[in-house]
Amino acid sequence: MKEVSLYTDGACRGNPGPGGWGAILVWGKYEKEMSGGERETTNNRMELTAAIEGLSALKEPCRVTLYSDSKYLTEAYLQEWIYAWEKESWRGGKVKNSDLWQRLLGLTRIHSVNFIWVKGHNGHAYNERCDALATAYADSFLD
Repeated sequence: MKEVSLYTDGACRGNPGPGGWGAILVWGKYEKEMSGGERETTNNRMELTAAIEGLSALKEPCRVTLYSDSKYLTEAYLQEWIYAWEKESWRGGKVKNSDLWQRLLGLTRIHSVNFIWVKGHNGHAYNERCDALATAYADSFLD
């Protein structure tokens, strides 16, 4: 399996409000930047979407180290909450953003993903770049 690093971030202007996500895939000397957004969303949805879009861009199963400043995202896996939510049938619709969690869970079953939390806005170059991508997309809805 190829070893890939995935850096992700989400942003929202208001919560809910215009939002954006940014992701950077790094494989060897190659880097791919991606971004997108929604006119009306939440920060948590953008954090999850960044991870989903990054993993979806991979063309074959990979070993992925996913870096995020979102504890919402990383702790769901590191504390294994997501597996409890799935086992409990997403608590009868009470798990927020279950549509995105289910998509992400499917992707983490294709790829071997190791989640790592990084402190946001702390000089981490890829995290800062993802933040810039996400906020630029969110801001594009304000024009």
